[in-house]
Amino acid sequence: MPWEIIMKEKLIIFFTNMSKVSLLFLVSFFCVGCDQATKFATQRLLEPDSVTNLLGGIIRIQLTQNEGSFLSLGSSLSAEWKFGIFIILAAIILFILLIYYFHSPSKAYLSTIALSLIISGGFSNLFDRIRYEGTVVDFLNIGIGNFRTGIFNIADVAITSGIILLVVSFLKKEIETFPLNR
Repeated sequence: MPWEIIMKEKLIIFFTNMSKVSLLFLVSFFCVGCDQATKFATQRLLEPDSVTNLLGGIIRIQLTQNEGSFLSLGSSLSAEWKFGIFIILAAIILFILLIYYFHSPSKAYLSTIALSLIISGGFSNLFDRIRYEGTVVDFLNIGIGNFRTGIFNIADVAITSGIILLVVSFLKKEIETFPLNR
């Protein structure tokens, strides 16, 4: 009898992890695929810093090589610091997130999808940094008139979406476990 219970638990863990593996693979395939394909197309079709307006200028496509992080933060750091922060530290953080992703007992789909998006977007930008000597290809800008976002890419959208979903997942869990809602 105990042997059957152990096997059942092992199978449950296997299928739970298998579904996480499948989900991460699926999200990564689409996220990294879309990010790299759009970067490839943008690099082939646009001259650096040229601007193409879409939807009356609400969306701008402008090819840049970002030496910093989100919104070019850290672009003025020395090459050694950029390498240490944007490649080494990013790789370590992605590795830790992967370990947490696969060893987390959580079966909540929202947080699993959120982590998948963050890992996928992070990996795609890390791939750029390794491939393009420390820079990331950015090309999207959204706004109206002078009220605009910084220039970003699809991986940035995945990371930002993942962070928002993670916060929503956390808040949802907090609301559900709030003493008045029990």
